Amino acid sequence: MTEQAWPWPTGAATGIGSLPGTDIAEAQRIVLGELPTLPHLPELPARGPGADLVGRSAGLLVELPVELYAARWRIAPRPGRDLRRARDLMERDLDQLAEQAEEYAGPVKIQAAGPFTLAAALELPIGGRMLRDPGAVRDLAGSLGEGLRGHVEAVARRLPRASVLLQLDEPSLPAVLAGRVPTESGFGTHRPVETEVARGLLRDVIDAAGVPALVHCCAPDVPLELIRSAGAVGVALDLSLVTDLDPLGEAIDAGLGLLAGAAPTLPPASGRAPTSAEVAGRVRRVWDQLGFPRRRLAEQVVVTPACGLAGATPAYARAVLTACRDAGRRLAED
Repeated sequence: MTEQAWPWPTGAATGIGSLPGTDIAEAQRIVLGELPTLPHLPELPARGPGADLVGRSAGLLVELPVELYAARWRIAPRPGRDLRRARDLMERDLDQLAEQAEEYAGPVKIQAAGPFTLAAALELPIGGRMLRDPGAVRDLAGSLGEGLRGHVEAVARRLPRASVLLQLDEPSLPAVLAGRVPTESGFGTHRPVETEVARGLLRDVIDAAGVPALVHCCAPDVPLELIRSAGAVGVALDLSLVTDLDPLGEAIDAGLGLLAGAAPTLPPASGRAPTSAEVAGRVRRVWDQLGFPRRRLAEQVVVTPACGLAGATPAYARAVLTACRDAGRRLAED
């Protein structure tokens, strides 16, 4: 593998996205304090509709308004109050970020659902998931790419000295590729999306956003080669779900960065958060099993929790972020 520059500093740690609670000012203070080298824009789904992954991301779509219907998000004929709420929440979050991090000069990570997770969740106006209509999926990917470009520009305006890193959350991608997404009746599944089609649309979204992008997928069968060949600079995954190290090793050797989910999102029976030594040790063990030199670890790997922390207590969430930060520093000293 040739030497390359990563869009994060050596020994970095970050969060996946979600945190507990409803106070965005406090959440951003925690993130900026505990993750100083790679902070992220916190997501607080406890605030309700429009703060959830699908609603928050759908609020970024261009010329595809959405609304809530029977507790599900669907494409709407015109913008309404549900869309305004989602956009207002995002605007407040960005304003709060600007207030607290105006002078920040490093990389900052933002998150949004990827095109296939949105297609598997959003419904068409006539009913049924967008995934059922290949043309609708293409339109959705185009709308998302345009919306993400505008979102990146909004962040850059507020943090003029920072560089933006985009995370696409794709928990549904393996199911979409394998044809495991159920139809609305529950008696069947949607036909699988072909790998080449998925790669092309994912690349289109990444290219449109215009900044380095990574893909987060909290599933056992992460399509690593598809993600790498679509132009992502990295993949975020839960190390505890990796059962076959060979594909991961091949992707890393080919130049894919790794956001290593090494700290559990919920406390164990003891209630004790992991220590930084335990988190660092878990990352080292996997890296050593892959057979790569230690000198590359802290450059190519970012330490993270296994997934989002919305279901944790505030105290546990903060302790996990602290452990990830200090684990990254330990790895950089190896």
